[in-house]
Amino acid sequence: MRHVLSSVLALHWAVVFALLAYICIDGSRGIATALGVLGLSIQGSRFPEFENVAVIAPLSIALLTVAVLFCWAFVETVLNAAARPDAGESVARIAFICASFLLSLILIGGVAQGVNGLFMIVAVQMTALLASYVAVQAERRSAFAAMNLPEGDVRAAARMAMGAAHSSLLSRISGRPENKPGGSR
Repeated sequence: MRHVLSSVLALHWAVVFALLAYICIDGSRGIATALGVLGLSIQGSRFPEFENVAVIAPLSIALLTVAVLFCWAFVETVLNAAARPDAGESVARIAFICASFLLSLILIGGVAQGVNGLFMIVAVQMTALLASYVAVQAERRSAFAAMNLPEGDVRAAARMAMGAAHSSLLSRISGRPENKPGGSR
């Protein structure tokens, strides 16, 4: 079974972090632009100066490292998804952990520098990362379950689900309450 969602999300986050790394290379303007891309508008003189290479280089390298991890998860998922249902799972987990850690460090560094409004931006990005991770894990578990179920069980479960959906739809259209199996009428 193909891991389409896992592949798309890994590629998405790889591109996001690679673009942020590329934008951050430009010093204070780059960091302000990167924060603007994330949704934080910075008023001209209120933004602290980050011209120090000791701040910009590690931030760009960390963003690029997270991008490479997501790219690695994408490649492993695409190449090995047919052979193994858990292809790229460990790499994706490490990528999501590193991305969360990096966003936490950005939040701590931004608060220490006095950047206002950074908490909500990082919270939104962390929520998006968490939702992506949950979606990837759900897709992997459903693929694993589909590979381990016999074909007859899958078809029987699908027929039962279709029958329940059909019964529920007819009940809603007619305006009558649903009849529960084994319950009183």
